[in-house]
Amino acid sequence: MRFTLLTGAVLLVSAQANAAIEQQLTQCAGITDKLERLVCYDNLAASIQATTVTNNNTAPIAVAPIVTPAAPPAAVATAAPVATAATNVEDNFGMEVKRVQENTTDKIYLNVESIAEDAYGALKITFTNGQVWKQTEGRKFNLKVGEKVFIEKAALGSFLMGTESRNAKVRVKRLK
Repeated sequence: MRFTLLTGAVLLVSAQANAAIEQQLTQCAGITDKLERLVCYDNLAASIQATTVTNNNTAPIAVAPIVTPAAPPAAVATAAPVATAATNVEDNFGMEVKRVQENTTDKIYLNVESIAEDAYGALKITFTNGQVWKQTEGRKFNLKVGEKVFIEKAALGSFLMGTESRNAKVRVKRLK
């Protein structure tokens, strides 16, 4: 009989504590300012941890109510530049790549200085400016010393080499 009475009392107090927590959560959720809402949730979590009393591993007994302090005028004044900086960041979001692409070259023209072939038949081309590029595809690509070629950007950071006189291109990577 005592055990039943004690269990009923604990459940009643626990239900009231949960109702108080739910009410405080809805109060915090109703706050429109993000920083004040976060402070409200933090205060709620701190009060639950600080004031929850457990008795022999039973449910919590009491929860203290939360009082959210009003923000001082100085805090509001300093929050305004942060808000403008945040909107500036939002305005620039996704445009970084576009700005980098505006300042880059997509295609260069080079003159072939020498051509070497490795054991697998891939070309190793040295250009007059000192750059060395290697063919990464296994298909045949005819090239002559002194010929003018272009190297252009392709998908996923790869590069294609070709000539203006024909429509064929071959995938290459830079060695030096």
